[in-house]
Amino acid sequence: MKRRGAVIGRNKRGKAQAVKAPVLPRVVEAPAEPALQVVRGEPEALLSEAEARRVDFVWSAVMVGVLGLVFALLSVFGGVAIPVLLALATAYVLNPVVTGLERRGVDRTWGTSAVFVACTLVTAGGVLYLVPVFRDEATKLPEFFVRASSQVVPQVESLLGRPLPDLLRQRMTELGGRASELLQSAGPTAARLVASFAGNTARFVATLLGLLVVPVLAFFFLQDYPRLVELVRGLVPRRAERLVSQRFAEVDDVLSAFVRGQVTVGAILSVLYSTGLGFARIDMAIVIGFIAGFGNMVPYLGTGVGVVLALLGVMLSWQGAWQLAVVVGTFVVGQMAEGFIITPRVVGDKVGLSSMAVIIAILAFGELFGFTGILLAVPTTAILKVVLRVVVERYQKTSVYTGEKPTP
Repeated sequence: MKRRGAVIGRNKRGKAQAVKAPVLPRVVEAPAEPALQVVRGEPEALLSEAEARRVDFVWSAVMVGVLGLVFALLSVFGGVAIPVLLALATAYVLNPVVTGLERRGVDRTWGTSAVFVACTLVTAGGVLYLVPVFRDEATKLPEFFVRASSQVVPQVESLLGRPLPDLLRQRMTELGGRASELLQSAGPTAARLVASFAGNTARFVATLLGLLVVPVLAFFFLQDYPRLVELVRGLVPRRAERLVSQRFAEVDDVLSAFVRGQVTVGAILSVLYSTGLGFARIDMAIVIGFIAGFGNMVPYLGTGVGVVLALLGVMLSWQGAWQLAVVVGTFVVGQMAEGFIITPRVVGDKVGLSSMAVIIAILAFGELFGFTGILLAVPTTAILKVVLRVVVERYQKTSVYTGEKPTP
């Protein structure tokens, strides 16, 4: 409401006169507020504890159900499900690259095409280079095992200064001979298997079409990846969308860190091991390097097998103590680089799977679902790890765990 006050003025005759003038309202300056306020809170800020717990439990049950459905489809419709899963996995692995190109202004279709062309060229180059190398190395395997059975024993005896038991010598000789015979018959056996498989025309055509359709499906999945994500997100209730998105982000962190990271680490270690063993001039350096490098995805297994094979190679091509020093140095440098440089920079600290968990998962899923189970063991364990952690965290907030009376 306006107030009026008296001021001294002059009337028409020029005499001083008190007149009333409006008093403007007093303006109180308020502190300046920012033009844009960004409120950051917990994903469940819009939900009560009971609602957030219910959402997490439902999400966990859905994730476990989806994993069970995937394995059921693989066991019943493996010919159809495997190409689709391979295409989805390819799109998931390549999506960060395409998304990075899209952020730089490249259309997603063109970015997807460029990534697929680059992957095709790299794969073709690798096949053209590695297939002849592995073929030449494979021809040396029978001779390698024969020489191992006949030459390693005397060298071990000379190092120990005593003869080995006759039973051990006999078993090692038999092992080398049987391995050589098995490898020599591997080619004809594989040819017969391929011929018999090709004889079943329907199965052969289905498998061939399945392999050919994987890149096509992967291209369309990768091109429409954001739409697929938005489609799934659009099915989530709006109040629970932030919390569910965070849970999927946690799964993505573990999966991307392990799958993408371990493949990259395996490739780097394979090159490092192959280069070092090749410098040591031992037979099958590339094969041993790839086994040790990519076998590192199963903790301790790849490195252990690689060390044993490398030592056998040193014994069979002994040229001096420098070979042993180079081999030992190669694996020591490889393990130190993997632990202190490669894994921290490539994988980071997002991997929540311990070595023991990976080993147990691979053994268990391999026993239950065969080779497909071995391939899906690590991703499945990563998802189940996040699910279990979420369930445990919610359980620890319940009155059953804390002993407090539930609030009304």
